[in-house]
Amino acid sequence: MKSAPAQIVREYGPFPGVTDVHGVSHDGRRVWFATGDSLQSMDPASGKVVSIIKMTARAGTAYDGRHLYQLAGPSIQKVDPRSGEILATLPAPAEGCSGMAWAEGALWVAHYRERKIHKIDPATGKILRTIASDRYVTGVTWANGGLWHGTWENDESELRRISPETGEVQESLLMPPGVYVSGLEAGDGVFYCGGSTSGKIRAVRQPEPASESR
Repeated sequence: MKSAPAQIVREYGPFPGVTDVHGVSHDGRRVWFATGDSLQSMDPASGKVVSIIKMTARAGTAYDGRHLYQLAGPSIQKVDPRSGEILATLPAPAEGCSGMAWAEGALWVAHYRERKIHKIDPATGKILRTIASDRYVTGVTWANGGLWHGTWENDESELRRISPETGEVQESLLMPPGVYVSGLEAGDGVFYCGGSTSGKIRAVRQPEPASESR
């Protein structure tokens, strides 16, 4: 396994009225982040908030190319990013889910304290596959064909690339002491990392794609 310090290239926030950043996603232009009682979007060039959708948003966020998905307790809500309308609701795979990402036509949902990632059907919520981790799992994302997730345990955080088949850790980026990762999403050549109670989002440089990534 390769391990290296995470390279934080930019910090965003704190944002007005925001005390916590939970889930994070990216729609190709804007960074979306869950703040507890709203889902907000930010222009990563200026760092300014450009839209706010009022809704329960205390965990993971994902984007499928057209719609946002937001974990809301025992359910996942499918949201129109333009109007904020909730278009559909499906069951979350378990209580206590944290991060979420979209890849391969499915949602990948992190189950924090159970140290698992579930691949689920975005129409029904059916679990298609479960991957075990040896650390608490916060945010989850795909980058360059590889599955990455954040960890936060024993006052330490890191970003890990794992095998989507076995859960084996293939690469690790270690966050500085006192810097924690809640949400996670890849975009613009960086990982956008939710900073939990710091109220910030941090951009961490993505490493060069590894030859074993699919």
